[in-house]
Amino acid sequence: MKAVVMAGGEGTRLRPMTANQPKPLLPVVNRPIMEHVLRLLRKHGFTETVVTVQFLATLIRNYFGDGEELGMKLHYVAEEVPLGTAGSVKNAEEHLRGEPFIVISGDALTDIDLTDMVRFHKERGAKVTIALKRVPNPLEFGIIIVDDQGRVQRFLEKPTWGQVFSDTVNTGIYIMEPEVLERVAEGEVVDWSGDVFPELLEEGEPIYGYVAEGYWEDVGTHESYLSAQADVLSGKVDVEIDGFEVSPGVWVGEGAEVSSAAILKGPLYIGDYAKVEPGAELREYTVVGSNAVVRAEAFAHRTVLHDNVFIGRGANLRGTVIGKNTDVMAAVRIEEGAVVGEDCVIESEAYLHNDVKVYPFKTIEAGAVVSTNVVWESRGQRSLFGPRGVSGLINVEITPELAVRLANAYATTLKKGAVVTTSRDVSRAARTLKRAIISALTAAAIEVRDLEVVPLPVARFHTAQSGISGGITVRTSPGDPESVDIIFLDGEGADLSPGAQRKLDRVFSRAEYRRAFPGEIGELSFPARNVENYSHDLLRAVDTSGVAEARLKVVVDCAGGTGALILPSLLGRIGVDVLTVNNRLDEASPTDTVAKRMRDLERLGELVSGSGADFGVRFDPVAERLSIVDENGELVDDDRALLVVLDLVTAERGGGTVALPVTTTRVAERVARSHGAQVRWTATATDELTKAVRAEGDTIVLAGDGRGGFVVPEFSPTGDGIAAFVLLLGLVARTRRSLGQIDRAIPQAHLLRRSVPTPWAIKGSVMRAVVEAAGDRELDTTDGVRVIEPDGSWALVLPDTAEAVTHLWAEGPDSDKVQRLLDEWAAVVESAEG
Repeated sequence: MKAVVMAGGEGTRLRPMTANQPKPLLPVVNRPIMEHVLRLLRKHGFTETVVTVQFLATLIRNYFGDGEELGMKLHYVAEEVPLGTAGSVKNAEEHLRGEPFIVISGDALTDIDLTDMVRFHKERGAKVTIALKRVPNPLEFGIIIVDDQGRVQRFLEKPTWGQVFSDTVNTGIYIMEPEVLERVAEGEVVDWSGDVFPELLEEGEPIYGYVAEGYWEDVGTHESYLSAQADVLSGKVDVEIDGFEVSPGVWVGEGAEVSSAAILKGPLYIGDYAKVEPGAELREYTVVGSNAVVRAEAFAHRTVLHDNVFIGRGANLRGTVIGKNTDVMAAVRIEEGAVVGEDCVIESEAYLHNDVKVYPFKTIEAGAVVSTNVVWESRGQRSLFGPRGVSGLINVEITPELAVRLANAYATTLKKGAVVTTSRDVSRAARTLKRAIISALTAAAIEVRDLEVVPLPVARFHTAQSGISGGITVRTSPGDPESVDIIFLDGEGADLSPGAQRKLDRVFSRAEYRRAFPGEIGELSFPARNVENYSHDLLRAVDTSGVAEARLKVVVDCAGGTGALILPSLLGRIGVDVLTVNNRLDEASPTDTVAKRMRDLERLGELVSGSGADFGVRFDPVAERLSIVDENGELVDDDRALLVVLDLVTAERGGGTVALPVTTTRVAERVARSHGAQVRWTATATDELTKAVRAEGDTIVLAGDGRGGFVVPEFSPTGDGIAAFVLLLGLVARTRRSLGQIDRAIPQAHLLRRSVPTPWAIKGSVMRAVVEAAGDRELDTTDGVRVIEPDGSWALVLPDTAEAVTHLWAEGPDSDKVQRLLDEWAAVVESAEG
């Protein structure tokens, strides 16, 4: 049986280590990762191997040659352009005809028993066998579910936390029968787990998962790179270590000079012909490369030094990686997570803060304090994007400098000459950041149409106009006046999809920004009649017939936000008797706090009941969401407000589909069915309702998130509090029922929520525990795992995408049953943590 080693990856997340060398050549305890892989193959009898190469292919060829030194025969097959995991192997088909073959990644460290995997493959009569491994964080991998016999039941590539239903992931190690390659089109981009395997599974072909007991680490981040070194030194992975174990856990290579006065606390490794002077202290999990020099009184802990590195007297390094041929001079201090590329000079007494990245061929001057990368630092979080775009403390986490880099990254994802809108809320911080963003966009050859201060729905509306590629809006974070959100919009005015967010995140982290030549710098313009055009199109799209005749009286609270720019004049055009409050731009209070919101709603209720109004609404400061008060001045909670509007819309339409997140009460189904409508359940992410509206087209009559956000499909696929209010005016005018009457007629829901703290490292095992605990009960994995009881009660377990928390929802016929369900599943989550 032959082997295929995939060695074409760039390893972009590992830059600057991989800026000038391919990821498979990164050393782990002074051997390239790929060399560990080839030695594993040889150990299990695979002596003839095809290596697929693409990025810096010559370096790999030059290092391994024909494989003779390893006792192997290597063939190289190059891709002119990336062809995907399957397309790459198809490219090597001439070497693989007529017999099964194994596919393995050249940049993952493993000691999986390949002989036993081959046995498993033959015994099962499998067409494809996939090596599986349980990992604590499955987000970056493909999740696979198998039955008791190991037969694959389901694939899911790179899930969000809401989609995680197991921690058993695809390692990228496959054994295949040769005819599988017939499924791969030649010269096209094809992926095994995304294209070929699902097709085989659908046709009933025997695809099996081999759950491996050995070690496997996808060395894809700086943290996992350091962990791989530590695991080799600790003996957690069975690989060969060159050199002599001079004392327990202390390995020294050939020709190394290590002073007896040096302090060595293993496990650690010192490479061939390295020199460690008296008084130098090397602590646990440190690797010193070949020909490296560590001068007297230097200190290194959990640090990896590549070949030919010089560490000066008294230097202090903790949890860092130093690239080959780099000089770190006397008394330099480098902190956890920092990475210095090859051929750099860090002059004496310089200080590099945590997580700083220094790219190759740079010099850091003597005494410099480097808190930002010479290329730009990453923000040091799991993902650049949170649930509200890019968020953080004003002038601490979100600075004008960061805003410039974000805008540069966004511009780089667009074509030169593209048109982008910018907008903001009333705050001074948003104004400052928007100016920085505009400068960066125009400098990157982007035409900017600045909408200035407008409600967020108006910004989305204008961004969705023909010829506009996207938009950026800045607002104060809801509930936190000290923080700000930078929201990126796509060409239809919706929040960027997760895929587009990842693309922007990659450009930002790599800091590979585009610049325009002087003649290409974009223009800044200020479109006229923004609010008027929005109002005109809104009133043309949304049915307001009967409003004038009904002589409605409403109270509107603009919350001192941007809704004050449009709501009074808009309502005057509709013909409503309106009392508006807080209809000014309040720079001092640009966001809601809980106390402010409750105080305003209490006052709104008093005004509605005292004036005999039909109802009242309060908008959030960017007019994206609204709260409703009925004719009696009673607040209609957000979840009940969704049911009330659902009832009004479906009653008038006599059918259609309503898009709702899976966390919504199932009472919504009863309300929809009573009017001949149906519910389409979606995931809870902000863009999911928009996706549903786009996908279903005219069949969707309403979408809502249960938190005051509504989508009015006849006007826009994105959330819009102003459009929802205009829609509500028409519906109330044409019905003979008040909002309070409708609310009282809808059955009460028994729905409770709880949050359980969950460390990031065990979220995958928590979700696996939930699936296992569900047993034979029906499961819904639209978002998270929803376990449905025989009586229709249900509980939903959903990992938070941005925090170390797992959320639980439960609904049942009465409060006692719901409480029992919550307790049961909270116990499952907590036991998995233990």
